[in-house]
Amino acid sequence: MTAQPNPAAFLATLGKPAAGATPVTVAFGDGIGPEIMQASLKILLAAGAKLALEPIDIGERVYLSGNSAGIAPEAWDSLRRTKVFFKAPITTPQGGGFKSLNVTVRKTLGLYANVRPCAAYAPFVATKHPSMNLVIIRENEEDLYAGIEHRQTDEVVQCLKIISRPGCEKIVRYAFEYARAHGRKKVTCFTKDNIMKLTDGLFHKVFDEIGAEYPDLEKEHWIVDIGAAKLADNPGQFDVIVMPNLYGDILSDVAAEIAGSVGLAGSANIGEHCAMFEAIHGSAPRRAGQNLANPSGLLLGGVQMLVHIGQSDVAEKVHNAWLKTIEDGIHTYDIYEEGVSKQKVGTQEFADAVIARLGQRPTTLRPADYAERPTMKLPTWKRKPGAKKETVGIDVFIDAPGIVADDLAATMKKEAGSGLTLAMITNRGVKVWPGGLPETFCTDHWRCRFMAEKGATLSHAAIADLLGRLAKVGVDFIKTEQLCTFNGEPGYSLGQGQ
Repeated sequence: MTAQPNPAAFLATLGKPAAGATPVTVAFGDGIGPEIMQASLKILLAAGAKLALEPIDIGERVYLSGNSAGIAPEAWDSLRRTKVFFKAPITTPQGGGFKSLNVTVRKTLGLYANVRPCAAYAPFVATKHPSMNLVIIRENEEDLYAGIEHRQTDEVVQCLKIISRPGCEKIVRYAFEYARAHGRKKVTCFTKDNIMKLTDGLFHKVFDEIGAEYPDLEKEHWIVDIGAAKLADNPGQFDVIVMPNLYGDILSDVAAEIAGSVGLAGSANIGEHCAMFEAIHGSAPRRAGQNLANPSGLLLGGVQMLVHIGQSDVAEKVHNAWLKTIEDGIHTYDIYEEGVSKQKVGTQEFADAVIARLGQRPTTLRPADYAERPTMKLPTWKRKPGAKKETVGIDVFIDAPGIVADDLAATMKKEAGSGLTLAMITNRGVKVWPGGLPETFCTDHWRCRFMAEKGATLSHAAIADLLGRLAKVGVDFIKTEQLCTFNGEPGYSLGQGQ
């Protein structure tokens, strides 16, 4: 194992930044982060990038110092000042522990658009899809990544899926503007709105609304499962794909891998005020300190950063030198293939090879061209007049182990009081009363739906009265959800089987 790079010592060798350099906040990250960040910065600076680097410490070491956010206040000050963040991978605990700092940074700074180009580099990097060249635009702030989770009963935990109209409008418009500005011809939307009719349904609805404003671009929608299958089988049929957060996270990794390797994919996170650039892969701690990791994903994120800050000429030089290095068969272990690759190199040696090719262009692969493109027109989102909202019922969630639906219904009907009717009981979303089936497996987590009399609205006082009556008879309610209409349209879903 080789020694891990020392970020402070490396930065000290750089001297003072050039006049007119763009301030950039930089984090060397965890695991392989310091190695690939040092390699990437060496290339960018050797190519002539004018960067005034402001290092911050984030991630695992900050967590372990007792800061549960993983980022100190002074780091936020730097990010808000420079508005540009070049970030190496950081370690996020799985199944427990600290919250994801990646998600925290994206959401706190309003970085709503995650841009992930996925291109093949055949025949120099193995792939079954040699002509693949698409871009995934992933919504970056909401969906299940809101991270709002609760253990509600002994047997059931919950995660809330948050989809907002502002979030949908911003990311969908970004996708269409990106396609138009980059000469793309088609925008495809993936959702699962045949099941999640309100959340994913809103995303699809907004896609159709905004897409109508772009008659010059082809538009299509796929249910995400069949869309994912088509993406894996024939990615050439896609150009720009826009998706909610979770689908975009998963399928951009899939797309990068089938293009050649997740290790080759860079990522831009764009907001109205700030931007962050990174590799799409994680910190790979088992590869740390071995001079093995491929810096390409982070480097290509750096190329996106240079375009963003107006140094497109340097971005083009770096990207073409990188393509020439790949074309010349100078490969790290993860993409090395006997008979195709010419030389297996380590992280720093790969960086040196790219630097040696600065000013050169590939001869087989398509050269990068960052000539001036049309400006993307992204208006600030403005709140529209709200719909007329009326509360017409309430779902009361109950923790009741070992009970049967008919017995629970008897209690709920008795305590409903005047003006309310017990309409339905579900367990894990499936209707079990009235008319449930004995084969339906039930947990200790029940939803009891009470509806107001036809034409009536339900007041907060009536809801409080209902909960008070339930409390008096020992019902363990754990959550409520008000059932509202908006301009008369129901804002709630039916139970499965209702």
